[in-house]
Order: sequence, then C-alpha cells, then structure tokens
Amino acid sequence: MIWYPYQQMKTMKTPYNITDAKGVWLYTPDNRMIDSISSWWSVIHGYQHPVLVEAIKSQADRFSHVMLGGLTHEPVQKLSDKLEDWLPGDLNYCFFSDSGSVGVEVALKMALQYYVNQGDFKRTKVLSLTHAYHGDTFKTMEVGDDEDYHFILEVYGENPHVLHIPTDIKALEEAFLRHHKELNCLIVEPLLQGAGGMRMYEISFLKRARELCDQYHVLLIFDEVATGFGRTGHRFVADEVLPDILVLGKALTGGYIGHAATIANQKVYNAFYDDNPDKALMHGPTFMANPLACSVALKSIELFETEDYLSKIHKIESITRREMQHFHDDRIKEVRILGGCICIEVHDPATLQGYQDYAYQQGVFSRPFLNYLYAMVPYIITEPELLQVLTTMKSWFQR
Repeated sequence: MIWYPYQQMKTMKTPYNITDAKGVWLYTPDNRMIDSISSWWSVIHGYQHPVLVEAIKSQADRFSHVMLGGLTHEPVQKLSDKLEDWLPGDLNYCFFSDSGSVGVEVALKMALQYYVNQGDFKRTKVLSLTHAYHGDTFKTMEVGDDEDYHFILEVYGENPHVLHIPTDIKALEEAFLRHHKELNCLIVEPLLQGAGGMRMYEISFLKRARELCDQYHVLLIFDEVATGFGRTGHRFVADEVLPDILVLGKALTGGYIGHAATIANQKVYNAFYDDNPDKALMHGPTFMANPLACSVALKSIELFETEDYLSKIHKIESITRREMQHFHDDRIKEVRILGGCICIEVHDPATLQGYQDYAYQQGVFSRPFLNYLYAMVPYIITEPELLQVLTTMKSWFQR
C-alpha cells in the first residue's frame, strides 16, 4: 500500500491517476489538466521535453549509476565545471546529494564543521527565519519554523541550537548583536519562503544579512532549492547577494530526477582541505552525482540559457500582474506575485475547501494548503494556458 505524503491516510480523498504528461499538461483517464505547480516547483521545462528525455536515455545506454566514492565519471565532472563557471563569485565547490532536504543537511553540517575544524567549538547555533521551511529531515525540521509540518519536534522541547527571527532588519541586527559569538550560520530561503506560506520579502534584508555575516564572521547559507533557476525573477538570488554556501535542487534537473547540489565558496572549502583526515566532510549519499541526474541537469541548464528563460519568467510575471490587478474579494487577505509565483492568501482556510476538485473540472491541477492558493507554473507555459490557470483561481471567488 502506498503511504502518501502530507496526508491523513484514513481520510484522504483518492488522488488523481496520471496516465501521461506532456508540456504543461497532466493526463488522467478522463481529463487533462495544466500542472499549475510544476510538480512541487521543479518541472520548469514541462513534461516529455525531447532534449531532457534524450539526455537520460543516452546516459542510460552507458550506465545509470556508479558510486562517487573512489570513482568518478564524465557527467559529474561536466556538471561541476558548468556550475563553477555559471554561478556567481567563488561558489566553486560542488557537493552532490539526492534531494533538496539532504542538500540543506549537508550545508548545515558544513557550517558547523567549518568552525570545529578551526578549533572553535562555541559556534553551535543556527539563525533562521520565522515561517522557514527547509525540508523534512531532522536538522532541516529544526531550522524550519512551521508547526503544521514539524509539530512532531515539540516532544523534544525548545531547541537550544536554533534561533528564529522575522524578516525584519532590526530583528536581524539585534540577533547578531546578542548571539554572534554563538552563531555558525544564518540560513534563509532568499526573497520567497515557499512552504511557509509563499511569503515574500525585500532584498534589503539579505544585503544587511551579508554585511552582518561579514562583520561577525558568520556563514550565510542560501537555500535556493525552490527559489533558484528563476522562480523569483532572478536567475538566482545569489546573483544579487552572494552567500557562502548555496543549495540547489528541484529545477536543477528540470524536475526529471531527484538531485541536489550544495556549493561552497573558497573560504568554506579551505577549512576542510587539510592533511588531517578528521577535517574531511564525512558525508556521502549513495546516489550523489547520479550520472542520469547529472546528464539531465546539464541539458536543463543549457535550455535555461539558450532559450532565454528569464524573459519567459518576466512575461509570466507581467501577465499575472495584469490579470490580477483589479481582482479583490473580502475573503482574500493578500495577493502576492514575484517572478514565476503567485499566491492568494485567504483569511479562513475553509474558503479553499473544494478548490482542488473545482480546478480539476476547469482543467487545472492545483494543491492549495492551509490559507494559501498559489501557482508556480512551468516556464514553457503559453499565455492562453497561463490565463486558464489565473481565470480558474479568480473564478473560484466569483461563483
């Protein structure tokens, strides 16, 4: 029996059975629907993209997987070289894993060991944001701040190693002033907090965070698993404010295979580069640098570059802002738009009950949660298809 995610199995409704997928469309035995959330924000190129499918097939004809311990292969070498060349600053050192959550675990482990390797055992605290979500593994739950997802940790009591602050510069400054000697890192989802409610905040917060991290010698981690590859309208938010460690996932492979990368700068890497084996990073997921994933990631990046995806994203944002400009309803608290993301936050979650089935009838797949009705569409979406998604969202309130 399948145990489905984020569901009470006893009361869950029957999931839609997908028999095929192509472009932005998902097909069931009796319907087709636009995937308005890109399979949890990852399938940016749509389904059955011939370039990505061929990348996987071609690599599978040679070998589908070899471990990275004691072995290497051309796809991972090429992907590492590409990311080193493509990413800003000196984010040059790529550690691969099999999911975004694990990628964040690696980043947090790097940050702690960075100081331990230098003989500093006092920097045991992580500074994180309220409403943060970084994954469902245990350390990512600890640095997260979402009781709807991570309530199980309440049995442990208050965590002495994690501090949470709002996206407010004054709160940020006060946290550094009081706790800088204990902090090993500040971790953020830059500009857009996803599962915590599609919350959007100003880049001025991140710029001040970078200044404070430099001043107090604290590492800055950007979790761009969800925000990377254009979702905020920036290629990466790291292009605007440079972190010490960057985590990528989801759209890294165009959503075709699970894969993640934790990329460190020279300063972080140098703290591990030593004759002493105790200073090595002792981590190694079985499927890290999977050749199929590396091969499709290379082609995904190539498509992003050659087909000018930032222009596609800016067009999506422009159309969305135009269509939502005069849209109001008393049940709506706020409409938020950033890059390739739109979120309608309602006052009462009961307002959204039944929306998923309604959207299905309109030919749209949606998965609202709590008070949030949102869309993160594939970047290849056409204007008529995007209008179908937005019209469905609006018409729910106009029935």
